[in-house]
Amino acid sequence: EITTLLIPGKNDSSDEVGALCEWVATRLGPDVPLHLTAFHPDWKMLDVPSTPPSTLKRAREIALRTGLRYVYTGNVHDEAGQSTYCHGCGARMIGRDWYTITAWGLGLGGRCAACGETCPGLFEALPGSWGARREPVVIAAA
Repeated sequence: EITTLLIPGKNDSSDEVGALCEWVATRLGPDVPLHLTAFHPDWKMLDVPSTPPSTLKRAREIALRTGLRYVYTGNVHDEAGQSTYCHGCGARMIGRDWYTITAWGLGLGGRCAACGETCPGLFEALPGSWGARREPVVIAAA
């Protein structure tokens, strides 16, 4: 899997995103998941604005047009961009809303429940029972 942080004015142009997607498609293959994530100004880059959700959606569309099959948006709320779709029939196989699974359309062997196409990866027969639970993390100083 590849994750690319899209930073406004630095690497978010359609040309640069297109070149990245072409490289992934030709060098690694269309089944390699690509995560396009939003930048948020923190620490030393406070002068750069957050990546707009529209930029991530545009980048995802470019990636899909390039032939990449599993393209995700991150660091923003975008259920469509976080979900997994069958490259055979377009059905939603795994619905995600942040870290919560909202739909499960995979059958045995990681096959699409709608058309039987295999989704690359290793999958359990049933989705996990985890969800949006949060646990506090305490880091002790050394």
